[in-house]
Amino acid sequence: QVDLVESGGGLVQAGGSLRLSCTVSGVPFSSVGLAWFRQAPGKGREFVAAIAHYGGESWYHDLVKGRFAISKDNAKNTLYLDMNNLKPEDTAQYYCNIASKPNLWGQGTQVTVSS
Repeated sequence: QVDLVESGGGLVQAGGSLRLSCTVSGVPFSSVGLAWFRQAPGKGREFVAAIAHYGGESWYHDLVKGRFAISKDNAKNTLYLDMNNLKPEDTAQYYCNIASKPNLWGQGTQVTVSS
């Protein structure tokens, strides 16, 4: 059984930072591409960042480029998203995703940025 468990969200002031984590089980972690998505109230789910299975390449939505950094720790089966200089428009439920299982989602973690 494949499982995704996100954590690390919270309430932060604009300009602040958070680190999100996603623990993945049930797949060969070092062999899968991974991504972060987010969904704000009343909006569809949108891509945030992705990382190749070997960790050597990453991709970002233009809205977060230069502020967010995606990384993975194969020894811990954990995906991270370091978020800096947060803005109120970053407020959303954040989800991790496995590239080869695009319809599988965890419960997400809520990020709220106050102005």
